[in-house]
Amino acid sequence: MKDIKEKAIYFDMDGTIANLYAVEGWLGMLRAYDPTPYEQAKVMVNMSTLARLLNKLKTKGYHIGIVSWLSKIPQPIYDTQVKQAKRKWLMQHLPSVEFDEIKIVAHGTPKSQAVLYSGGILFDDEQGNRNEWKGQAYDEKNILEILKNLSKNT
Repeated sequence: MKDIKEKAIYFDMDGTIANLYAVEGWLGMLRAYDPTPYEQAKVMVNMSTLARLLNKLKTKGYHIGIVSWLSKIPQPIYDTQVKQAKRKWLMQHLPSVEFDEIKIVAHGTPKSQAVLYSGGILFDDEQGNRNEWKGQAYDEKNILEILKNLSKNT
């Protein structure tokens, strides 16, 4: 059974902070087991601001994590490449953030079951993931504003 911690913040990657779907030819590449879209995805928020906010929230006791899915069609070697690409993307775009937890799990895994603190906050572009989540869940549209308000109120 997962522990519930209100002071936890999790991010999906694809379509939430990483614009995978804007990479030209992304779907064909994924179907060909090519991890390039995960490596080339542009950012969806100002990463300097995001890093500052996350580091500020960490000093206030927040657990910061990533919970992201692998490709819909599993294949062991490709899954390893995707995990490596996603971790490299995080290191490239959020190098100052020390994540407490990075879970990159099989597509369709309920995200609340993949993490330590499912009672926290989730940012995810998929409605189904937000509905399944145990705590508060938000889409990708107002991440920075929500985190700014959270950092002021804690």
